[in-house]
Order: sequence, then C-alpha cells, then structure tokens
Amino acid sequence: MAEDFDLVVLGGGTGGYVAAIRASQLGMKVAIVEKAELGGTCLHRGCIPSKSLLRSAEVFRQTQSASEFGVNTGSIELDFNQVQQRKETIVSTLHNGVSGLMKKNKISVYNGYGRILGPSIFSPLPGTISIEYANGDENTMLVPKNVLIATGSSPNTLANLEIDGESIITSDEALQLESLPNSIIIIGGGVIGIEWASMLADFGVEVTVLEYFNQILPTEDVEIAREVEKQLKKKGINIVTGAKVLPDSVVKNQGVTIEADIAGKNQTYSAEKILVSVGRKANTSNIGLENTDIQVENGTIKTNEFYQTKEAHIYAIGDVIGGMQLAHVASHEGIIAVEHMNGQNPDPINYNHVPACIYSNPEVASVGLTEKQAKEKGYAIKVGKFPFKAIGKALVYGETEGFVKVIMNEETEDLLGVHMVGPHVTDMISEAALAKVLDATPWEIAHTIHPHPTLSEIVGEAALAVDGLQIHG
Repeated sequence: MAEDFDLVVLGGGTGGYVAAIRASQLGMKVAIVEKAELGGTCLHRGCIPSKSLLRSAEVFRQTQSASEFGVNTGSIELDFNQVQQRKETIVSTLHNGVSGLMKKNKISVYNGYGRILGPSIFSPLPGTISIEYANGDENTMLVPKNVLIATGSSPNTLANLEIDGESIITSDEALQLESLPNSIIIIGGGVIGIEWASMLADFGVEVTVLEYFNQILPTEDVEIAREVEKQLKKKGINIVTGAKVLPDSVVKNQGVTIEADIAGKNQTYSAEKILVSVGRKANTSNIGLENTDIQVENGTIKTNEFYQTKEAHIYAIGDVIGGMQLAHVASHEGIIAVEHMNGQNPDPINYNHVPACIYSNPEVASVGLTEKQAKEKGYAIKVGKFPFKAIGKALVYGETEGFVKVIMNEETEDLLGVHMVGPHVTDMISEAALAKVLDATPWEIAHTIHPHPTLSEIVGEAALAVDGLQIHG
C-alpha cells in the first residue's frame, strides 16, 4: 500500500522538521521519515545536550568562585548523575515540543529508515520512499511530488583508529558518560573539541588537546583563537598544535596511550580516554542516491542555490550538502527549499551574513570575514578592538577577559566582519548579523545607543574604535 504526499522529508532533524512546518503552512501535505527521534542530532546528540552539560560546568565553575562575590557556599560537590539527568529532562521536554508541533501542523511522522527508490509502479520518477521498520513490519511506500533530503551528519573518525565506545569515543558516546574520566585526550581543536575541552576542564578533568593545524579553531580569526587558547591554558588545559596523531600507535592498558608527530618528533600522550573530534561526515550512504541522478561530490550532495538537486523534484539541505554545518543554517535552507518548490521565489542565503557561535568558556561568536580573509580578498581594511575589561557590566559580572573586533572596508566603510570572545558573546552576535544584513557601517553601529550598564556596550565601543574614537578605552 502506498500513500501520496506533496512532500516527504527524509530526516526529522532541525532542518527537516522546520522545513516540514513551513511546507504545511504553504498548504502541502507533508510527511517526515525519521529513523530515530524527531529533533535529530542537534536535539539528541549535539547542540542541546552539549549546551546543557556546558551550563552545568559553568555553574560548577562559578560556584567555586562564589566567595569572590561575597557568597560563602561551603563544600562544593559535583553530582554528575544529576548533571546527566538534567540534560535528559531538557532533551525530553524539547522533543515533546517538536512532536507537538508535528501534530499541530498535521505532519505525518513515520519512525523508520527511509530510502529513495528509482522509477517504479508507484511513480515514473525516482523519489518514492520505502520505509523499513526495526521490528520487521512490512515496508511502507510513500509517493511524494517532492522529496527533501535532510539526513544530517555523523561524527568523523580517523583511519585505523577504532571507536570502541569505551576508551576511544566520539561526542556521541561522550554525551552518555555515566561518570567523568580523570583525564582525556581530545583529538581535534575545532569547535566541538574546544567545547568539550572547556567543559571537561571546568568539571575537573585533566585535558590535553591535539590539533593538527598550527591554530586551534582554524576557521576563526587568528586573534580570537589566540585569546581562546590563552584562557583555556589558564584552566590547565594542555594544548598542542601542529600535532599529527599516529593512529597505529594506540596502546590500551588501564587507559590509552597515543603518539603524535610534533615538528618531526614523536611525542607520547596518555589518558583514561580519547575523544575523537575531527569533524563530521554527511549521511549520504544507503539512502538510495544510486537510484537517482543526484550528484555527490566530496561526500556531500550537490545542489543549486535553492537546494535543488539534479533531480528537479528532489532537494537537499543541512549537513548532508556540506557548507556551514549549523542547525540554524539547515533550518533556513529548509525554508528556502520549500518556498522554492512552491514557486515563492525566495532570496538565496548569503552565508557571509550567517553568525557562528562556540559555547566554550570563553564563548566565541563571529559573522563575516576574518581579518586574514579580508586581506586575502584584497580589501583595504580598518580594524577596531575593544576589551571587556573596560566594560562596567563585565566587571560586575566577574568576567573581564576577551574583546570584540570590528573589521571595516576602508574604501566604502562597509562592515566586513565582527568577531567576539568573552562573556555572553553568543547572545550578542545577532546585532552584528543584523548589521550585516542591513549593510550597516561601523558608524551606524556606534551611533546606536547601547544601554548602560550592559555587556552590549562593547559592540558600540569596538565600532567607534575603528576610527580611534572609543570613549572608555
């Protein structure tokens, strides 16, 4: 038996379910096929659970410093079981909310593994979705006019380094830890690796980070990355850059040992566990792409600016197409894809306007070009920087490390990029993102009145600093 739909979304993660809601708003009959839980990686194995753990780490760290604020707490203990229970409660609450949204928008949800079939008795075009169930029930066939592939990604690994789920783990297994290790080696100093390094160090774990490149957070502005490294080292984290990990050197014996090539010399590192954090790979295997003319390049699905594949009625969004692997990006890509298949003529995303956040301590947030990128593109630039230590609210808050950096095109005075490191910058970057969308200048940011005392005052001061006109610096 087959059921007809206007749209079937393959994958119920953030991008998939947001796209499904938008499609329903446009009057489409919609189904989602999800092999696990609605909400996908972001809700269950990524953004939300990791931020819950980071928040607990933040509270633990702040409580240890409570006496500085005149609050005497006595003995402080970490109940990691309660930390994990709180995380699960948050995830469950949000999962129930997403499920409620599906019912509200009359979206059919199929819990099974979906694959795209080629032309068949159901449709002359590839795109019929066959759903396989874990309990062995007979497959269900869905026949859509349009398909949206939103299958996301999964943790990448290193060749010859087996993930055993015990001594060698990825972020998936790390989120399910029943107890904290005494020590850990994190392979990879990108966004995920640095968030875990910060969190675990705040929980009291001895942390070593091995990063292949000569800079942690390789995609961030150089000055921002240096500030993060400085602050993480203050926590006691051992950060090793230019480290080429040698997977074949792993030895497991009451812990785990691994070697890394550092400037031509092998160094040995030992810990209770290894966390492999070397990026994520698109989930393109075993979803039936071979039954279509869809192009896959470098492991990701190729689309046009409206996320349409070579099969005009099949679209793809999110991590599965590469690019900026961020939940908020996938959501907007999904909206554009759905609007395009409905003839709405949406504007393509300008990825230079998309803010990115890192939720470590210190936090990092950015939008637009780094200083290096701006110079490589041939811009003559002016740069303004302002430190949190000169912001009254930062002193009150008790976190004065970090700064905001504004990069301007000297010729046109257009805003090229804004980069932040310090307290609550992930909550402040949206002002800079809006400025990019509106093509604002630093002058316009500076003449936007920022309330006092707030952390956001730093944005106005950094914008003034582009012309050396900062007031408090």
